Amino acid sequence: MKPRQRARVLALQALFEIDSVGHDPAEVVQRRLATDPLPSSATQLMQSLVYGVLERKEALDALIAQHAPDWPVDQLPIVDRNILRMAIWELTAPESDTPVRVAINEAVELAKLFGSESSPRFINGVLGAVVRTLALERSRVEGGKVPVSK
Repeated sequence: MKPRQRARVLALQALFEIDSVGHDPAEVVQRRLATDPLPSSATQLMQSLVYGVLERKEALDALIAQHAPDWPVDQLPIVDRNILRMAIWELTAPESDTPVRVAINEAVELAKLFGSESSPRFINGVLGAVVRTLALERSRVEGGKVPVSK
């Protein structure tokens, strides 16, 4: 597994633990990295994902609720909820350099590894809707056209 993929796995595991049992984020991150050390750039990604999601959790959850209205965020499986939070953070955070396709693909792969049978399709659908909304909003702000993906 590539270092950035491992960073996302560790970030998901950390967020799952923090979300499900409320452990201290700094201790969880430190313990995960001690158990599975990463190169420095991947360590930075893992920490950015965990702390970025925690800092923007309300805004991320609002986007999830907007694009998955039939599923209250607090009732989503913990794995799915945190995969969506991570991917939306990567799609929206100014400090993220992850391309849209990579963020979605990595989220779907995490859903295949850790989610239920229906998780990958659900994650892909929600993220697709988020990306379309963000592209439309961006085009309105910039007065331009929505870019067509290659």
